[in-house]
Amino acid sequence: MTSIPDNEAVSQPANPARQARRVALIVAVAFFMQLLDSTIISTSLPQMGQSFGVPAVAMSIGITAYMLTMAVFVPLSAWLADRFGARNVFLVAIALFTLASVACGFSQSLTEFVAARIVQGLGSALMTPVGRILVLRNAEKSELIAATALITWPALFAPVVGPVLGGFITTYLSWHWNFFINVPLGAAGLALVARFVPGDRDSEAKPLDWPGFFLTSLGLAVMLYGLERLAHPEDGLLPTVASIGIGIVIGWFAVRHLLRARHPLLDLSAFKVLTFAISTLAAGTVFRVAINATPFLLPLLFQVGFGLRPVDAGLLVLAYFLGNLGMKTVTTPTLRRFGFRAVMVVNGAIASLAIMACGAISPQTPQLLVVALMLVAGLTRSMQFTALNTLAFADIDAQQRSSAATLSSMLQQISMLFGVAIAAAILNLSQIVRDEAVPDLVDFRITFVAIGLLGLAAALRFLVLPANAGAEVSGHLRDK
Repeated sequence: MTSIPDNEAVSQPANPARQARRVALIVAVAFFMQLLDSTIISTSLPQMGQSFGVPAVAMSIGITAYMLTMAVFVPLSAWLADRFGARNVFLVAIALFTLASVACGFSQSLTEFVAARIVQGLGSALMTPVGRILVLRNAEKSELIAATALITWPALFAPVVGPVLGGFITTYLSWHWNFFINVPLGAAGLALVARFVPGDRDSEAKPLDWPGFFLTSLGLAVMLYGLERLAHPEDGLLPTVASIGIGIVIGWFAVRHLLRARHPLLDLSAFKVLTFAISTLAAGTVFRVAINATPFLLPLLFQVGFGLRPVDAGLLVLAYFLGNLGMKTVTTPTLRRFGFRAVMVVNGAIASLAIMACGAISPQTPQLLVVALMLVAGLTRSMQFTALNTLAFADIDAQQRSSAATLSSMLQQISMLFGVAIAAAILNLSQIVRDEAVPDLVDFRITFVAIGLLGLAAALRFLVLPANAGAEVSGHLRDK
């Protein structure tokens, strides 16, 4: 990788707080492009299949190839950021993603499309963890909540914009423009990073841990492939269970190696920090499962359970994501007033109850009440999401940031797929037990209650945190 000259003009910013927010906003633009691409493609698969002369179901290989490429290269991102500089790697990641998007749009066959998606997956694998590394390196602890809130909004907003925008583009233009839309976003991202993000590099970069890279990447890829198959029970249960099991075994060997290696690919000492461990590996992962299951279930509930048209279902889901955005202005003062532990327990419990309440509504429920529930569910989801992502790095040392950001990205990938997989599995199991051809409202009720109970158990787990957890970041108890 060729070194890109550092931008000396911003290496010593006059206003560190302003610089931290600016870097976070630039990273958020790149994240939005990445997440928009992930959600927009699903609406155009049938049209793409027609263009390539293959069944629509065959197009799923493009999604699988993208996901597995991400899984393979995410563990390498921390080492690359330390060796070549996070800014340089982030620029390369955006460039790869943008060029691969162009290649996807110009693809004439399924083979060409899959090849382009693999390159796109490589860019995406580097973009997420390295973007977080940039934010962590440029933000003081007092600015961490605001910076984290900025890079969180794409994950909350893109899932609702993607399908709507993708449907519009596919209907009125063509599926090719679902990928060409990344070009102006990518160009803007490259220009902003090159101009405003300061360069950095670890002068003591360690040699690459090849065994650690092989074991970690293979274990993550096999496990994620198995989790992705869980949402498609018609493909067979045995290969799915085998993939998850093999992934766990390889993951065990990977952890064993990383703990013993002289220069491990990933520093696992971050898991000794209570706030990081509980926000990512323990209760955080479990709660993220519930968070990620809900956006998958709501459109199905409104279309299959309520019988609404896609456009009407989309408007109700829009209220859910407006709630996500609406909480941003009060996240920082709320955490400063009550602290991470109280917010994550109480807000987590409300969010879980809101998920369970989604199973109680029906087509006869007044629409105003449904919209109010969507807003509450969205508001509490946003608060918990930002609190989790911020607390995770509250007590992480500078030497642990690169590995911690990569580990967090890996675990969030697992929780995202597992959330969809477990929701689909419960929904399908309830349907099978009742011997019905399609899911009914009762199946959705069972699924929402199960997911909500999972979130509630995770929320109560945050009680193990001390009252002053993350106080240096939130400002809680500072004046007491």
